[in-house]
Amino acid sequence: MLNVLGENYFVDFDEIENYIDMGNIDNVSLSGESEMRVNIIKFELIKMMLEVVLSEDSDMDDKLGLKSSNNISVPFKLAFNSLLNKKLINHY
Repeated sequence: MLNVLGENYFVDFDEIENYIDMGNIDNVSLSGESEMRVNIIKFELIKMMLEVVLSEDSDMDDKLGLKSSNNISVPFKLAFNSLLNKKLINHY
């Protein structure tokens, strides 16, 4: 596990699947039972936020803890907090 801001977090793939699924909105009969309807706007936003979080490259001193979080970029903070708020990233 990687330590982020002094805590261990993980990406909850099941929660992401539930979050972008639109299967319960309309009762439209589908041609196959294995099809999944996806909200494309949510999908693209989640994809972009995960790319930002996973590609953040900053040198942080683990001993400083939250004091070193000032060096983190604004896109990372916004993406991480948004995913955490929607429970798509969870504390381990």
